[in-house]
Amino acid sequence: MKIGGKGRYPFGPLRERFRGCMLGLALGDALGVPFEGRREVRGDQVWRAAEERPLLRYTDDTHMAIGVAESLIKCGRFEGRHMAETFARNFKEEPWRGYGPGPPRVFEKIEAGVPWDRAAETIYPGGSFGNGAAMRVAPLGLYYCRDFKLLPEAAAQQSKITHTHPLGIEGAVLQAFAVALAALHGPIPSAGELLARLRTLTGEEIYRSKLEEMESLLGEPRASAVALRLGNGIEAFNSVPAAICCFLRHPGSFAEAVVEAVSLGGDTDTIAAMAGAIAGASLGVEKIPRGWLAKLENKDYLDQLAVRLWEAALKGADGS
Repeated sequence: MKIGGKGRYPFGPLRERFRGCMLGLALGDALGVPFEGRREVRGDQVWRAAEERPLLRYTDDTHMAIGVAESLIKCGRFEGRHMAETFARNFKEEPWRGYGPGPPRVFEKIEAGVPWDRAAETIYPGGSFGNGAAMRVAPLGLYYCRDFKLLPEAAAQQSKITHTHPLGIEGAVLQAFAVALAALHGPIPSAGELLARLRTLTGEEIYRSKLEEMESLLGEPRASAVALRLGNGIEAFNSVPAAICCFLRHPGSFAEAVVEAVSLGGDTDTIAAMAGAIAGASLGVEKIPRGWLAKLENKDYLDQLAVRLWEAALKGADGS
């Protein structure tokens, strides 16, 4: 894995972007929770909730992303069986995080001896195209942010633990690449360049058309148009494009990107978690509101995990 790029890559900024991504994901998740399922949410309601809530508690979105990071740190690479076992262990420790019915059943199958990349198909024949694989993939995008040959396969394989449908897998790959590109380059100089790069990864027409649609939404004043044209549901193709778009509409402001993601309504916690991961990876931890960070549940562990993931990525880059 080549993160350093002939020794010239600024490792200090990269560390802060790893931290911004992990903490940004958790904050987006936590800020979106109170509004999940609503048809539409006003931005001022999100700001007020962030100010009034004494604790910003995250859900299974962040909990599973923690599992991704923990497994990558432990193994030094993607290892499907280990990651699946990490998910299962974390679920048993905190089953109240808001998990849907599918993942616990998958974990049981794997523990009973079903191969980690086949268990999900025994529950969902044909595979699930939900956003569960995309919501957790950000740490993998960070870890492989300078190895674009390994990144798509690793993102696809981690998806198969729970989501084997091509639409679910492609959503995870696109989210992983958005995070990787944001971490690698910092503030995005051109939305068009990012979208063009993401379009080269698409094999499914629905993603390609939504990435093309996104450019016309960048100057649209109404956030509701994003939900109307890109979606805001639990399907990967109705949430990953929306999250990317919220980031691109507010590339210089973590808070505005996340607040807009929540304001779309629908699957608010997951869309905001994905938008927060990209924005945090792009802008770094210093651009996240300190008042929000101070209230974030488990903040210190998430921060330490991000630093350990960065250290593991550097170790992998050195080949040691």
